[in-house]
Amino acid sequence: MVNILIIGARGYGREFCDSLKRDSSYNENFTIKGFLDDNKTVLDGFNGYEPIITSVEDYQVQNNDVFVCALGDINARKKYIDIIKKKDGNFLTLIHPYAIVSDKAEIGEGVTISQFCTISPNVKIDSFTAVQANSIFGHDSQVGQFCSIGAYTFLGGYAKIGNNTTLHTRTTVLPNVVIGDNVVTGAGSVVIRDVKSGNTVFGVPAKKIIC
Repeated sequence: MVNILIIGARGYGREFCDSLKRDSSYNENFTIKGFLDDNKTVLDGFNGYEPIITSVEDYQVQNNDVFVCALGDINARKKYIDIIKKKDGNFLTLIHPYAIVSDKAEIGEGVTISQFCTISPNVKIDSFTAVQANSIFGHDSQVGQFCSIGAYTFLGGYAKIGNNTTLHTRTTVLPNVVIGDNVVTGAGSVVIRDVKSGNTVFGVPAKKIIC
């Protein structure tokens, strides 16, 4: 029996908990051991969830433990994944049972794909990227590692997203557009041309803004 620990007991973590319990192999091949969070009261008032065991820093990895990181912030995600990795922990790739993922897609370690997403053939999603609900990735699109893809995002065919990039809710990226590393797109943006690394863009069409 595999024991899953969810890093982060906030809203995103509760969503992951519900997703895991919908899997047909729940309580047969795996169970949810609990949450890792430094705020032991964050689940107060919420019923039906496993306990917060301890913080990520204090947890000692046990045999049969696997981890899923439920943190939307890229920097926090990298920080806590690195802590667990240094303890020789392994991460689950979590695909919601209501997502449609082509068997020709390449999905990396620790990737999370939420409900009602469509991942087309020959898509590549690198490790520890989080894809939120109702997003659509067109054929041959690519997403780097440690990205956050907001709900209802659309990537056209052959679009390419670099590492550590955040596409906020309802971002649309047209086919063949290349977005670099460490980019942020504002909610509802339509990206019609390439975006250089480190830029923040917003609007229809998306334009560089100064933060």
